[in-house]
Amino acid sequence: MKPLKTYAVVPKLPTELEPLRSVVYDLHWSWNHAAIGLFRRLDGDLWEATGHNPVLMLGSIAQDNLDAAAADPAFLTHLERVVDEFETYRQSQTTWFERTHGSDPGLRVAYFSLEFGITECLSIFGGGLGILAGDHLKSASDLGIPLTGVGLLYQEGYFGQRLNEAGWQTEVYEPNDFHNLPVELVTNAEGDPLTVSVPFPGREVVALVWKAQVGRVELYLLDTNHDRNNAEDRRITDRLYGGSRETRMKQELLLGVGGFRALELLGITPTAYHMNEGHSAFLVLEWIARLMDDNDMSFAEAKEAASGLVFTTHTPVPAGHDYFQPELVKRYLGRYADHYGLSLDDFLALGRRNPGDRREEFCNTILALDMASYSNGVSKLHGVVSREMWTGLWPDHPVDEIPITSITNGVHAKSWVSQEMKDLYDRYLGPQWREEPADAAVWKRVRDIPLAELWRTRERRRERLVAFARRRLSRQLAMRGAPQAEIEVADVVLDPNALTVGFARRFATYKRADLILQDVDRLLAIMQDRDRPVQFIFAGKAHPADDGGKRLIQKLIELTRNPDVRRHLVFIADYDMSVTRTLVQGADVWLNTPVRPLEASGTSGMKAAVNGVLNVSTLDGWWDEAYEDGVGWAIGRRETHPDPEWRDRFEAHALYDLLERDVAPLFYDRGVDGLPRGWLARMQNALTKLNSQFNTHRMVREYTENYYLPAGARQQRMSANGGSRARDLSGWKERIRGSWSQIRVVDIESATAGDVVVRDNITVRAQVHLAGMTPDQVAVELYYGSLDPSGNIAGGEIELMEPVESSGDSHWFETKALSFATSGKHGFTVRVLPHHRDLVNPHELGLIRWG
Repeated sequence: MKPLKTYAVVPKLPTELEPLRSVVYDLHWSWNHAAIGLFRRLDGDLWEATGHNPVLMLGSIAQDNLDAAAADPAFLTHLERVVDEFETYRQSQTTWFERTHGSDPGLRVAYFSLEFGITECLSIFGGGLGILAGDHLKSASDLGIPLTGVGLLYQEGYFGQRLNEAGWQTEVYEPNDFHNLPVELVTNAEGDPLTVSVPFPGREVVALVWKAQVGRVELYLLDTNHDRNNAEDRRITDRLYGGSRETRMKQELLLGVGGFRALELLGITPTAYHMNEGHSAFLVLEWIARLMDDNDMSFAEAKEAASGLVFTTHTPVPAGHDYFQPELVKRYLGRYADHYGLSLDDFLALGRRNPGDRREEFCNTILALDMASYSNGVSKLHGVVSREMWTGLWPDHPVDEIPITSITNGVHAKSWVSQEMKDLYDRYLGPQWREEPADAAVWKRVRDIPLAELWRTRERRRERLVAFARRRLSRQLAMRGAPQAEIEVADVVLDPNALTVGFARRFATYKRADLILQDVDRLLAIMQDRDRPVQFIFAGKAHPADDGGKRLIQKLIELTRNPDVRRHLVFIADYDMSVTRTLVQGADVWLNTPVRPLEASGTSGMKAAVNGVLNVSTLDGWWDEAYEDGVGWAIGRRETHPDPEWRDRFEAHALYDLLERDVAPLFYDRGVDGLPRGWLARMQNALTKLNSQFNTHRMVREYTENYYLPAGARQQRMSANGGSRARDLSGWKERIRGSWSQIRVVDIESATAGDVVVRDNITVRAQVHLAGMTPDQVAVELYYGSLDPSGNIAGGEIELMEPVESSGDSHWFETKALSFATSGKHGFTVRVLPHHRDLVNPHELGLIRWG
């Protein structure tokens, strides 16, 4: 039954508590320990029951509790302190960005992501990608970056996990009541809800716009549950990653095009757009169409004018990227082809590896790579993997010069550190660890923390983790209908004094949660060692369509039913941010076992590291660049194995060896004072060396200085004077593409014909036919280095050759700087690349000519 009239009912707060209203609607509370402590103080049980949602909590709390808090001087003092902290934070004029780049450098960043993990009560994320996006916004807020987030507000969010009698994962979707979440409906000047319209086949889809305040950063979220939409379209924003590929197409069209239009309605004009994965790539199509209309540009000209684009890829395997059938693209995006004056095949070529293959599907990642001025992977290793994966888009270009760089992920330290570790850091590191977590000098002060205090903190957090695991296990057994005797066992599982290994992440098969189960007898011996017992706590969800991941969970559940195992190995169901936080704060060791190189980055180990937890991991993702002796342990080396079964057996036994011979002995080796000094020394090493590098403050600063500011400046240059430079670049690209097939290296001359002495300089001359182009429109380069066993130049070095003489279309270029630093077999060749003042990278056109 539909209501005749609706109301938004708000809690009635005593006057003394009215400041709470502004606190609960600013998600800055999610990384402010004092604010979270205030909510717990108001009603700790209700805080837990509402899923750490202060808006719902204020709407549910008994009026007597509110009145008692309003009359409690200690509570009011606590509230005043939190409000003062929030106001000081919002109004601060001394952020990193303002100190470094001034108050108005002309930068405005729009950060698009299909998911954002800011706090557990705002269920619009599924895993690492969303949590990274949330941490990105938090650090942008702390640093004062002028950034706005854009995403979708899901009615049911991501699923809740339940396990049936057989240990098989089932999914439960709980509807979100947006009016009881820390978001607010955006209204227009008349006070009506602001709506944005997005063209869909034969109709317009209307979306409401909601705002989440994330400290100094606004996050705008679109919601299609509007009565002007038909029933099917109202469900577009029902679930994250739910439904068919057509549903994904609808969501990504809404995110990209709807998000672009929403910013326009809000009066926000970004100078740089950051696409966090290819899900939002359709924003480029809308931007180009708008530039064509506003500036009377051709498609090619508008494509150059839309130059403030940054793209981050998080996916290390081709199958993980979005692909859409040509018919689906024609139906939903065909109007853009018409608008651009392109044939459907030419339009589809924007998202194809092989533009001539009419059967190939359209890939958003290829569209983003083609359009972005800057593209990056999320760790150094992932940058290498991404360049190799997409080398076909730049044929004949050296893999290490493919224009995909890397910025390694990080974590927002204040969001993941425990209260106890925060207190230690405040006491011995000072406020700088919060304000400048990327400053390595700050973390060196970790060595000032007395070992006894550091160890007491570790023990306290482990005790809390064990208590948490027992409560959660008891609850999930009861929900599953387990016998009372089995439920009672949950009260005594795990030992608060035993070495505790944590593993919490998405259960995808390549992450190999079952690697530790390769030899169950050996695992049992490790767990049941009388002098050095080891216990394990697992948590994680499998994607609803991933039966392989679900079988991994089932395998673990079956093992926990073994009486010899159940006290030493626990699986916590319904993994979320709260579970993650408790695990990374309380474990002693963080286990990560992905198949190299399938982990793009991984950030759970970074969250553990900021709490002094030591990592044991394969050398993949972030750990490949973070690992060094003394900060944790590496499983295996950097080798690859053609036989997956042999690889898993080898790495499982390497893990058992580490636990038996290195990890457990170091943990249990206690001095006369009861302290494991060797273990604590390794903790200090890890805290000192890892935390300054693997945090989102460092990461967002790199994005800002390497990408956002250059992209924004380029965007302003290309759009100035009616886009004159964009038009010039477009015309130049057309001319050079037309001439490129005729450009060739005609002749190469070297001043020596015999052996060369180390560090002798050699003069090299090259004659190049430029087919009507001028020498300043190309870069002629010497490419040289040692030869690999196949006779190819390995890891070539580059020396620019200068034009020295011309005759018609024939031009001579020269360098006198060729020299070899080592002996052995070396060689050189000459290559030609396009050159223009407005190219970001000479490889971006995919044109190269070798001698």
